[in-house]
Amino acid sequence: MTTTAQPSPAPSRPIALITGVGRSIGIGAGIARRLAASGWDVAFTYWTPYDRRMEWGAEPGAAASIAQELTEAGAATAAIEADLTDPDAPARIFDEAEQRLGGPVTALVLSHAESVDSGLLDTTVEAFDRHFAVNSRASWLLIREYGLRFRSEPGTATGRIVALTSDHTVGNLPYGASKGALDRITLAAAHELAHLGVTANVVNPGPVDTGWMSDDLREALVRGTPLGRLGTPRDTAHLVDFLCSPEGQWINGQLLKSNGGAAA
Repeated sequence: MTTTAQPSPAPSRPIALITGVGRSIGIGAGIARRLAASGWDVAFTYWTPYDRRMEWGAEPGAAASIAQELTEAGAATAAIEADLTDPDAPARIFDEAEQRLGGPVTALVLSHAESVDSGLLDTTVEAFDRHFAVNSRASWLLIREYGLRFRSEPGTATGRIVALTSDHTVGNLPYGASKGALDRITLAAAHELAHLGVTANVVNPGPVDTGWMSDDLREALVRGTPLGRLGTPRDTAHLVDFLCSPEGQWINGQLLKSNGGAAA
């Protein structure tokens, strides 16, 4: 796990930890920008080897560039490179976020994913296990670590967990199945961590083109969306921002679709 150094924190701002912020056009980066603009300090994780083996490829200097954007928006920032297949990574991520930003994490946003297309007949055991290690096990361990560390004033609901999911399953078995497990883990947290003053919700952003869609797929998805366009990282970020705000505290234990009414 390697890190990118950033300035010392502004302790008056709450701290958000966002996973999966490896590409400047990604959903995770959009969420980080929105929360920084809303007054949060931001720790985020990324894993360059994943992007490198995907069709879009790694984006050189992305973590440093995103961190600089957040700093310019007024946020103290910690960029943490972490392999989420490692079960020891979640504790190390929280340790580093707390040490570098000078306080506990208030909001945990899970936007990381292992996503390699394959179906029932051609998914390998190795790919299946890797999807569950990243999308399910790491998410559980991050939520567990958050729950073990989080403290709030009695009677308040200030802690936030938001996980990004997908309902895609056909031709995408390991991704869809592991995201389904993520849903259940997060919704369990809404009940099991309620005594800590934590809310937990799942957001399905629907089809968001961050560089992985073909032209034909993009056109088909636009036709199936009543609003006549695809979702953007900013669309997802606005909902996550609201859920993390004081005004969003009454929304708990929900799976929310933010997809413009896209047809299933």
